[in-house]
Amino acid sequence: MAVTPVPDDPALAAAYEHCRRIHAAHGRTYYLATRLLPAPVRPHVWALYAFARTADEIVDSPSGHDPQALPDWARTAMRTLRAAEPPHPLVDPLLAATWSTMRTYALDPTLVEEFLASMSMDLTVSRYQTWGDLLSYMRGSAAVIGELMAPILGASGPEALQRAGALGEAFQLTNFIRDVSEDFHRGRIYLPLEDLRAHDVSEALLEAAIRSTRPDARVRALVAFEVDRARQLYLEAAPGLAMVADTSRPCLEAAYRLYGGILDEVERHDHNVFAGRVHVPTRRRLATAASLVGRRAFRDVVQRRP
Repeated sequence: MAVTPVPDDPALAAAYEHCRRIHAAHGRTYYLATRLLPAPVRPHVWALYAFARTADEIVDSPSGHDPQALPDWARTAMRTLRAAEPPHPLVDPLLAATWSTMRTYALDPTLVEEFLASMSMDLTVSRYQTWGDLLSYMRGSAAVIGELMAPILGASGPEALQRAGALGEAFQLTNFIRDVSEDFHRGRIYLPLEDLRAHDVSEALLEAAIRSTRPDARVRALVAFEVDRARQLYLEAAPGLAMVADTSRPCLEAAYRLYGGILDEVERHDHNVFAGRVHVPTRRRLATAASLVGRRAFRDVVQRRP
């Protein structure tokens, strides 16, 4: 993959640094993985993450009760991203960096529109009846993010995009499993209601598990079912790891293994995601990154041999 550097513009560099700080503050697992990317690629990943996170924060912030906050911001964002000229980085660093990344990799702005449409659903939709309904939401909220990231990581073609989308969905379903309590307190249940019914879990029983932090066996079985479903998405996405550039593979493998590691921790806690936020221990996160760095260094030495 030919790495496209960020233009040598101090103001634009500061805009990407603004995005980096957002990513570092809110996405510890994925941010650690991005440290394995070539330095010129990292800012573009930071920009897309920061854009997505900003939209999510607008929806979930205390002021998110304003139904016009996200639509107004989304209109401004799309108008800016489709404009021939970017905003000045000092005026809007987030959109300036995102505009630059979109142009650098010729990313399709309709994918961003799909993402923002799913974010808007969070303003009015708090339950999903079926897995198909949730997948429709995840198409815009997660799969398109994978498709936007794919060219930055050096992947192209329909199959690579499909695998990237599946990985985005795997990551998001992992988040839904981990964050059941947090989402419930925001008035949302992302686990399909048909799954609750199949496991004889009422919303009242789910709320009791959240309040007591000691889930009923039926609630644990529901969580176990969703963990298995997430693992299927990871399996579907796995061939895509080999479809990115060699220089991007350690990053993607780290993200794949660390997010999958959250599911390992859910299982280790007997599917109790209510007693505190489940996370991959720091030692395991660092060991994963170190092993991938070592593998990359060994490969680079071998490739340099005469």
